Amino acid sequence: MHIESLYRYPVKGLTPEPLASAALTPGRCIPWDRAFALAQGGAALDPANPAWVSKTNFMCLARNASIALLQTRFHEAASQLAITAPSGQSITANPLTPEGRAALTAFLTAWLGAESRTGPLGQHPAFHYFAAHSFCDHQTQVISLIGLGSLKALEAAAGAPRDKHRFRANIYIEDIAPWAEFSWLGKTLQIGDATLRVQERIDRCAATTVNPRTAIRDANPVRELQKSFGHTDLGIYAEVLTPGVIRPGDPIALL
Repeated sequence: MHIESLYRYPVKGLTPEPLASAALTPGRCIPWDRAFALAQGGAALDPANPAWVSKTNFMCLARNASIALLQTRFHEAASQLAITAPSGQSITANPLTPEGRAALTAFLTAWLGAESRTGPLGQHPAFHYFAAHSFCDHQTQVISLIGLGSLKALEAAAGAPRDKHRFRANIYIEDIAPWAEFSWLGKTLQIGDATLRVQERIDRCAATTVNPRTAIRDANPVRELQKSFGHTDLGIYAEVLTPGVIRPGDPIALL
């Protein structure tokens, strides 16, 4: 088994960035993974004490399919986030500054249009960044992994290809039997110099219905998984235990 590809998702719900390497830190996600998010108006989020809240408080694929069309890149050395719409309209701003976040808020709310929500007290959407915080779907910071054998089993059952990017994993694993990763719960993986403890299976949601190339809801992997395999899970979450740099091609060993 080895890493087929490695990704981060700087903005919650927006496009992946392929990585040549990632330096893992105990108890943390991949650096800059889900570091930014657009909170909808009235979100149950306290900026003074940011903690995990459900994805429905934010711009997300489960509710906002059109955001799949926005191409994003975060240039961390320059602290610049670039977002480009299919029309070519774009914005580049510093998401670490109030001015940059205000500009990103305006761009994204304009893109969402009627899907941009105002809270019951007139609260407006706001683009957020909190140091050391991740807007991931899991309540703790984790790494998500998917065995490509499991994805191929789903495709065979559905009778159609299912783009791996529907499932938004950090690590895709090659040379692995279908569903083998489900037997790893509670066990430790060695990837490069890092070790990770597998915590749980990933229960899939409506975000997977969105085709990442077209932004059309053209398939239902949740229903396909339930019908063919009796569950709605694809992939696993793992917590980093010891630090290390990981790269595509690195072997993955079960300790």
